Amino acid sequence: MTFLELFWSFFQIGLFSIGGGNASLPLIQAQIVELHGWLSMTEFADIVAIAEITPGPIGINSATFVGTKIAGLPGAIVATLGCILPSCIIVLTLAYFYKKLKDHPLMQGVLGGLRPAVVSLITSAGLGILVLVLFPAGAGTSIDYIGCCLFVLSFIVMRIWKPNPIYVMLGSGLLGMGCYLLLP
Repeated sequence: MTFLELFWSFFQIGLFSIGGGNASLPLIQAQIVELHGWLSMTEFADIVAIAEITPGPIGINSATFVGTKIAGLPGAIVATLGCILPSCIIVLTLAYFYKKLKDHPLMQGVLGGLRPAVVSLITSAGLGILVLVLFPAGAGTSIDYIGCCLFVLSFIVMRIWKPNPIYVMLGSGLLGMGCYLLLP
């Protein structure tokens, strides 16, 4: 039953992850944290951080990590297949229709309508993780000033100098390690 649950959960994530990896974060959170309780919110944030710094799409990386935690290597394979199968089917179907209808006003309307929804999904996921960074013990608790400073510093560096995000993640990880080890 676990394999079927893993496959079906990640199949749904793969099916409804319109807009790319970050847009799928609320769906992943709903399935693995809220519905099944496979991970805590803190573990989910850790998985997101790891999935962001490893090569590949965040949904597939998350499926692999969660599948491994729940049922080892076979669980990772089942969850990953569940995540990619809908995309394969949808992309092949859409490529066919897009080639035929790319200049049609209806197609342009659909694409124009999807853009704002994708932005809202990404913003929702980002705000959820930001709250976890600022209040690691839960909303309404004391602020994690180190996490807050690292967030602001990373945001400023990205907006002003626009470096490779990998360098910002590595720098934040090293600064965080130093700060959390040295400061009480």
